[in-house]
Amino acid sequence: MEGKNEQRAGLLYGIGAYGMWGLVPLFWPLLKPSGAVEILAHRMVWSLGVVAVALLVVRRWAWIGELVRDRRKLGLISVAAATISVNWGLYIWAVNNGHVVEASLGYFINPLVTIAMGVLLLGERLRPVQWAAVATGLVAVLVLAIGYGKPPWISLVLAFSFATYGLVKKKVGMGGLESLAAETAVLFVPALGFLLWLAATGGSTFTAGGAGHGFLLAATGIVTAVPLICFGAAAVRVPLSTLGLLQYLAPVFQFGLGVLYFDESMPPERWAGFALVWLALSLLTWDALRTARRNRALALRLLATAAAAPAAMPPDPGAPAQAPAASAPDSAAPAADSTPTPRSSPAQ
Repeated sequence: MEGKNEQRAGLLYGIGAYGMWGLVPLFWPLLKPSGAVEILAHRMVWSLGVVAVALLVVRRWAWIGELVRDRRKLGLISVAAATISVNWGLYIWAVNNGHVVEASLGYFINPLVTIAMGVLLLGERLRPVQWAAVATGLVAVLVLAIGYGKPPWISLVLAFSFATYGLVKKKVGMGGLESLAAETAVLFVPALGFLLWLAATGGSTFTAGGAGHGFLLAATGIVTAVPLICFGAAAVRVPLSTLGLLQYLAPVFQFGLGVLYFDESMPPERWAGFALVWLALSLLTWDALRTARRNRALALRLLATAAAAPAAMPPDPGAPAQAPAASAPDSAAPAADSTPTPRSSPAQ
Protein backbone atom coordinates (compact mmCIF):
# COMPACT_ATOMS: atom_id res chain seq x y z
CA MET A 1 0.00 0.00 0.00
CA GLU A 2 2.84 2.37 0.84
CA GLY A 3 4.41 1.78 -2.59
CA LYS A 4 1.13 2.62 -4.33
CA ASN A 5 0.77 5.80 -2.27
CA GLU A 6 4.32 6.81 -3.21
CA GLN A 7 3.63 6.23 -6.91
CA ARG A 8 0.36 8.17 -6.67
CA ALA A 9 2.16 11.05 -4.99
CA GLY A 10 4.91 10.91 -7.61
CA LEU A 11 2.33 11.02 -10.39
CA LEU A 12 0.72 14.09 -8.83
CA TYR A 13 4.11 15.76 -8.44
CA GLY A 14 4.90 15.02 -12.09
CA ILE A 15 1.57 16.37 -13.32
CA GLY A 16 2.09 19.43 -11.16
CA ALA A 17 5.59 20.05 -12.52
CA TYR A 18 4.73 19.68 -16.20
CA GLY A 19 1.39 21.40 -15.70
CA MET A 20 3.13 24.47 -14.26
CA TRP A 21 5.67 24.45 -17.10
CA GLY A 22 2.77 24.20 -19.55
CA LEU A 23 0.87 27.13 -18.04
CA VAL A 24 3.88 29.43 -17.59
CA PRO A 25 3.09 31.33 -20.85
CA LEU A 26 0.30 32.98 -18.86
CA PHE A 27 2.86 34.43 -16.45
CA TRP A 28 5.46 36.09 -18.70
CA PRO A 29 3.08 38.66 -20.29
CA LEU A 30 2.30 39.91 -16.77
CA LEU A 31 5.89 41.18 -16.57
CA LYS A 32 5.56 43.67 -19.40
CA PRO A 33 6.92 46.29 -20.01
CA SER A 34 10.08 44.48 -18.82
CA GLY A 35 12.09 43.10 -21.72
CA ALA A 36 13.11 39.48 -22.10
CA VAL A 37 16.72 40.10 -21.01
CA GLU A 38 15.67 41.98 -17.87
CA ILE A 39 13.18 39.24 -16.99
CA LEU A 40 15.87 36.62 -17.57
CA ALA A 41 18.31 38.47 -15.29
CA HIS A 42 15.69 38.69 -12.53
CA ARG A 43 14.94 34.99 -13.02
CA MET A 44 18.60 34.10 -12.48
CA VAL A 45 19.02 36.33 -9.42
CA TRP A 46 15.80 35.37 -7.62
CA SER A 47 16.07 31.67 -8.53
CA LEU A 48 19.39 31.47 -6.72
CA GLY A 49 17.77 32.93 -3.61
CA VAL A 50 14.84 30.47 -3.69
CA VAL A 51 17.09 27.47 -4.36
CA ALA A 52 19.47 28.54 -1.56
CA VAL A 53 16.55 28.54 0.88
CA ALA A 54 15.49 25.09 -0.36
CA LEU A 55 19.02 23.74 0.10
CA LEU A 56 19.11 25.26 3.57
CA VAL A 57 15.91 23.42 4.47
CA VAL A 58 17.12 20.03 3.21
CA ARG A 59 20.68 20.69 4.45
CA ARG A 60 22.48 19.69 1.27
CA TRP A 61 25.73 21.65 1.08
CA ALA A 62 28.49 19.04 0.79
CA TRP A 63 28.35 19.06 -3.02
CA ILE A 64 29.60 22.68 -3.18
CA GLY A 65 33.11 21.84 -2.02
CA GLU A 66 33.32 18.88 -4.40
CA LEU A 67 32.16 21.03 -7.30
CA VAL A 68 34.65 23.83 -6.59
CA ARG A 69 37.52 21.32 -6.63
CA ASP A 70 36.40 19.72 -9.91
CA ARG A 71 37.35 22.03 -12.80
CA ARG A 72 35.77 19.74 -15.39
CA LYS A 73 32.39 19.88 -13.66
CA LEU A 74 32.69 23.62 -13.23
CA GLY A 75 33.28 23.98 -16.96
CA LEU A 76 30.29 21.78 -17.77
CA ILE A 77 28.11 23.73 -15.33
CA SER A 78 29.15 26.96 -17.09
CA VAL A 79 28.16 25.48 -20.46
CA ALA A 80 24.84 24.33 -18.99
CA ALA A 81 24.24 27.81 -17.56
CA ALA A 82 24.92 29.41 -20.95
CA THR A 83 22.61 27.05 -22.87
CA ILE A 84 19.73 27.32 -20.38
CA SER A 85 20.09 31.12 -20.49
CA VAL A 86 19.62 31.04 -24.27
CA ASN A 87 16.65 28.70 -23.85
CA TRP A 88 14.94 30.71 -21.11
CA GLY A 89 15.62 34.08 -22.70
CA LEU A 90 14.33 33.06 -26.13
CA TYR A 91 11.27 31.38 -24.63
CA ILE A 92 10.33 34.50 -22.67
CA TRP A 93 10.83 36.65 -25.77
CA ALA A 94 8.76 34.26 -27.93
CA VAL A 95 5.83 34.19 -25.50
CA ASN A 96 5.78 37.97 -25.09
CA ASN A 97 5.97 38.54 -28.85
CA GLY A 98 3.16 36.26 -30.02
CA HIS A 99 5.08 33.04 -30.79
CA VAL A 100 3.65 30.68 -28.17
CA VAL A 101 2.73 28.00 -30.72
CA GLU A 102 6.18 28.05 -32.30
CA ALA A 103 7.74 27.88 -28.83
CA SER A 104 5.61 24.84 -27.97
CA LEU A 105 6.86 23.17 -31.14
CA GLY A 106 10.40 23.45 -29.83
CA TYR A 107 9.54 21.27 -26.84
CA PHE A 108 7.56 18.85 -28.99
CA ILE A 109 10.58 18.17 -31.22
CA ASN A 110 13.09 18.24 -28.34
CA PRO A 111 12.93 14.43 -27.78
CA LEU A 112 13.69 13.88 -31.48
CA VAL A 113 16.63 16.29 -31.33
CA THR A 114 17.91 14.58 -28.18
CA ILE A 115 17.85 11.20 -29.93
CA ALA A 116 19.62 12.61 -33.00
CA MET A 117 22.32 14.13 -30.79
CA GLY A 118 22.74 10.78 -29.04
CA VAL A 119 23.49 9.16 -32.40
CA LEU A 120 25.79 11.90 -33.70
CA LEU A 121 27.68 12.74 -30.51
CA LEU A 122 27.49 9.62 -28.35
CA GLY A 123 27.45 6.93 -31.03
CA GLU A 124 24.17 5.45 -29.81
CA ARG A 125 22.30 3.00 -32.02
CA LEU A 126 18.66 3.48 -32.89
CA ARG A 127 15.98 0.91 -33.39
CA PRO A 128 14.08 1.01 -36.72
CA VAL A 129 11.03 2.72 -35.18
CA GLN A 130 13.27 5.42 -33.69
CA TRP A 131 14.83 6.04 -37.10
CA ALA A 132 11.31 6.35 -38.56
CA ALA A 133 10.37 8.86 -35.84
CA VAL A 134 13.46 11.00 -36.46
CA ALA A 135 12.87 10.93 -40.24
CA THR A 136 9.24 11.94 -39.73
CA GLY A 137 10.41 14.80 -37.52
CA LEU A 138 12.74 16.06 -40.24
CA VAL A 139 9.89 16.00 -42.77
CA ALA A 140 7.74 17.91 -40.27
CA VAL A 141 10.37 20.64 -39.95
CA LEU A 142 10.50 20.97 -43.77
CA VAL A 143 6.70 21.24 -43.97
CA LEU A 144 6.67 23.87 -41.22
CA ALA A 145 9.47 25.79 -42.93
CA ILE A 146 7.34 25.95 -46.06
CA GLY A 147 4.32 26.99 -43.98
CA TYR A 148 6.20 29.74 -42.13
CA GLY A 149 8.04 30.84 -45.26
CA LYS A 150 11.30 30.35 -43.33
CA PRO A 151 12.77 27.74 -40.97
CA PRO A 152 10.99 27.68 -37.58
CA TRP A 153 14.12 29.08 -35.95
CA ILE A 154 12.51 29.73 -32.56
CA SER A 155 11.47 26.09 -32.31
CA LEU A 156 14.85 24.83 -33.51
CA VAL A 157 16.90 27.01 -31.15
CA LEU A 158 14.70 26.04 -28.20
CA ALA A 159 14.92 22.35 -29.06
CA PHE A 160 18.69 22.28 -29.68
CA SER A 161 19.54 24.47 -26.68
CA PHE A 162 17.45 22.31 -24.33
CA ALA A 163 18.83 19.09 -25.83
CA THR A 164 22.37 20.43 -25.34
CA TYR A 165 21.48 21.40 -21.79
CA GLY A 166 20.22 17.89 -21.11
CA LEU A 167 23.35 16.33 -22.62
CA VAL A 168 25.64 18.49 -20.47
CA LYS A 169 23.60 17.80 -17.32
CA LYS A 170 23.88 14.08 -18.03
CA LYS A 171 27.67 14.41 -18.03
CA VAL A 172 27.65 16.53 -14.86
CA GLY A 173 25.55 14.01 -12.95
CA MET A 174 24.13 16.36 -10.30
CA GLY A 175 20.66 16.54 -8.78
CA GLY A 176 18.16 19.01 -10.17
CA LEU A 177 18.18 21.33 -7.16
CA GLU A 178 21.97 21.33 -6.88
CA SER A 179 22.56 21.86 -10.59
CA LEU A 180 20.08 24.76 -10.74
CA ALA A 181 21.84 26.35 -7.77
CA ALA A 182 25.23 25.95 -9.47
CA GLU A 183 23.98 27.26 -12.82
CA THR A 184 22.29 30.32 -11.35
CA ALA A 185 25.35 30.96 -9.15
CA VAL A 186 27.55 31.05 -12.27
CA LEU A 187 25.27 33.68 -13.82
CA PHE A 188 24.38 35.54 -10.62
CA VAL A 189 27.14 38.18 -10.84
CA PRO A 190 26.60 39.11 -14.54
CA ALA A 191 22.80 39.03 -14.05
CA LEU A 192 22.97 41.25 -10.97
CA GLY A 193 25.47 43.53 -12.71
CA PHE A 194 23.09 43.93 -15.65
CA LEU A 195 20.20 44.79 -13.32
CA LEU A 196 22.30 47.34 -11.46
CA TRP A 197 23.38 48.87 -14.78
CA LEU A 198 19.73 49.14 -15.85
CA ALA A 199 18.89 50.86 -12.57
CA ALA A 200 21.81 53.29 -12.92
CA THR A 201 20.84 54.23 -16.49
CA GLY A 202 17.14 54.57 -15.76
CA GLY A 203 16.15 51.54 -17.82
CA SER A 204 15.03 49.31 -14.96
CA THR A 205 11.34 48.51 -14.53
CA PHE A 206 11.78 46.82 -11.14
CA THR A 207 10.82 49.90 -9.12
CA ALA A 208 9.45 52.08 -11.91
CA GLY A 209 6.55 49.69 -12.47
CA GLY A 210 5.37 49.84 -8.88
CA ALA A 211 5.41 47.42 -5.97
CA GLY A 212 3.19 44.89 -7.73
CA HIS A 213 5.43 44.73 -10.76
CA GLY A 214 8.50 44.39 -8.57
CA PHE A 215 6.85 41.52 -6.70
CA LEU A 216 6.07 39.72 -9.96
CA LEU A 217 9.69 40.05 -11.11
CA ALA A 218 10.84 38.63 -7.78
CA ALA A 219 8.33 35.78 -8.19
CA THR A 220 10.27 34.54 -11.23
CA GLY A 221 12.48 32.71 -8.74
CA ILE A 222 9.48 30.82 -7.36
CA VAL A 223 8.11 30.15 -10.86
CA THR A 224 11.47 28.64 -11.78
CA ALA A 225 12.23 26.62 -8.65
CA VAL A 226 8.84 25.16 -7.61
CA PRO A 227 8.23 23.07 -10.79
CA LEU A 228 11.79 21.77 -10.61
CA ILE A 229 11.33 20.71 -6.98
CA CYS A 230 8.09 18.93 -7.93
CA PHE A 231 9.87 17.24 -10.82
CA GLY A 232 12.61 16.03 -8.48
CA ALA A 233 9.98 14.59 -6.13
CA ALA A 234 8.31 12.81 -9.06
CA ALA A 235 11.55 11.42 -10.50
CA VAL A 236 12.29 9.35 -7.39
CA ARG A 237 8.74 7.95 -7.13
CA VAL A 238 7.59 7.01 -10.64
CA PRO A 239 9.22 5.04 -13.47
CA LEU A 240 11.19 6.89 -16.12
CA SER A 241 8.71 5.74 -18.77
CA THR A 242 5.91 7.52 -16.89
CA LEU A 243 7.94 10.73 -16.71
CA GLY A 244 8.60 10.39 -20.43
CA LEU A 245 4.87 10.43 -21.11
CA LEU A 246 4.19 13.26 -18.68
CA GLN A 247 6.75 15.50 -20.42
CA TYR A 248 4.32 15.98 -23.32
CA LEU A 249 1.85 17.75 -21.00
CA ALA A 250 3.89 20.97 -21.05
CA PRO A 251 4.00 21.54 -24.84
CA VAL A 252 0.38 20.35 -25.18
CA PHE A 253 -0.74 23.01 -22.67
CA GLN A 254 1.47 25.61 -24.35
CA PHE A 255 0.07 24.75 -27.78
CA GLY A 256 -3.49 24.92 -26.46
CA LEU A 257 -2.84 28.31 -24.89
CA GLY A 258 -1.26 29.61 -28.08
CA VAL A 259 -4.24 28.61 -30.23
CA LEU A 260 -7.17 29.11 -27.83
CA TYR A 261 -6.05 31.86 -25.45
CA PHE A 262 -3.51 33.91 -27.42
CA ASP A 263 -5.45 33.31 -30.68
CA GLU A 264 -2.38 32.62 -32.81
CA SER A 265 -3.03 31.59 -36.40
CA MET A 266 -2.82 27.95 -37.48
CA PRO A 267 -3.02 27.70 -41.29
CA PRO A 268 -3.41 24.21 -42.86
CA GLU A 269 0.30 23.76 -43.59
CA ARG A 270 1.12 24.47 -39.94
CA TRP A 271 -1.44 21.90 -38.82
CA ALA A 272 0.16 19.43 -41.24
CA GLY A 273 3.60 20.06 -39.76
CA PHE A 274 2.37 19.64 -36.20
CA ALA A 275 0.51 16.45 -37.18
CA LEU A 276 3.76 14.98 -38.49
CA VAL A 277 5.54 15.94 -35.26
CA TRP A 278 2.80 14.28 -33.20
CA LEU A 279 3.05 11.17 -35.41
CA ALA A 280 6.81 11.03 -34.79
CA LEU A 281 6.27 11.37 -31.03
CA SER A 282 3.58 8.65 -31.12
CA LEU A 283 6.03 6.29 -32.82
CA LEU A 284 8.71 7.17 -30.29
CA THR A 285 6.37 6.65 -27.32
CA TRP A 286 5.02 3.35 -28.66
CA ASP A 287 8.53 2.03 -29.20
CA ALA A 288 9.63 3.13 -25.73
CA LEU A 289 6.65 1.45 -24.04
CA ARG A 290 7.12 -1.73 -26.07
CA THR A 291 10.81 -1.86 -25.18
CA ALA A 292 10.04 -1.21 -21.51
CA ARG A 293 7.56 -4.14 -21.45
CA ARG A 294 10.11 -6.37 -23.16
CA ASN A 295 12.80 -5.38 -20.64
CA ARG A 296 10.48 -6.04 -17.69
CA ALA A 297 9.59 -9.47 -19.09
CA LEU A 298 13.28 -10.25 -19.56
CA ALA A 299 14.05 -9.16 -16.00
CA LEU A 300 11.26 -11.39 -14.66
CA ARG A 301 12.58 -14.38 -16.63
CA LEU A 302 16.06 -13.80 -15.27
CA LEU A 303 14.72 -13.60 -11.72
CA ALA A 304 12.69 -16.79 -12.22
CA THR A 305 15.76 -18.58 -13.60
CA ALA A 306 17.88 -17.42 -10.67
CA ALA A 307 15.23 -18.52 -8.16
CA ALA A 308 14.87 -21.95 -9.77
CA ALA A 309 18.60 -22.64 -9.84
CA PRO A 310 19.74 -24.56 -6.72
CA ALA A 311 22.21 -22.79 -4.48
CA ALA A 312 25.78 -24.01 -4.87
CA MET A 313 26.44 -26.35 -1.91
CA PRO A 314 29.61 -28.29 -1.07
CA PRO A 315 29.22 -32.03 -1.88
CA ASP A 316 28.29 -34.36 0.98
CA PRO A 317 30.72 -37.31 1.02
CA GLY A 318 28.00 -39.57 2.44
CA ALA A 319 25.38 -38.64 -0.11
CA PRO A 320 24.72 -40.85 -3.16
CA ALA A 321 26.01 -39.68 -6.52
CA GLN A 322 23.65 -37.32 -8.38
CA ALA A 323 22.26 -38.25 -11.75
CA PRO A 324 23.70 -36.29 -14.67
CA ALA A 325 20.31 -34.65 -15.34
CA ALA A 326 20.46 -32.88 -11.99
CA SER A 327 23.14 -30.52 -13.30
CA ALA A 328 20.88 -29.15 -16.03
CA PRO A 329 19.89 -25.94 -14.16
CA ASP A 330 23.56 -25.09 -13.69
CA SER A 331 24.14 -25.25 -17.43
CA ALA A 332 21.68 -22.37 -17.90
CA ALA A 333 23.66 -20.02 -15.64
CA PRO A 334 26.18 -18.83 -18.26
CA ALA A 335 23.37 -18.05 -20.69
CA ALA A 336 21.53 -16.04 -18.09
CA ASP A 337 24.67 -14.18 -17.08
CA SER A 338 25.41 -13.25 -20.68
CA THR A 339 21.99 -11.66 -21.17
CA PRO A 340 22.20 -7.84 -21.25
CA THR A 341 20.84 -6.16 -18.15
CA PRO A 342 17.62 -4.23 -18.92
CA ARG A 343 18.30 -0.50 -19.05
CA SER A 344 16.31 1.86 -16.89
CA SER A 345 15.70 4.22 -19.80
CA PRO A 346 13.87 2.31 -22.55
CA ALA A 347 14.19 5.17 -25.00
CA GLN A 348 17.98 5.12 -24.99
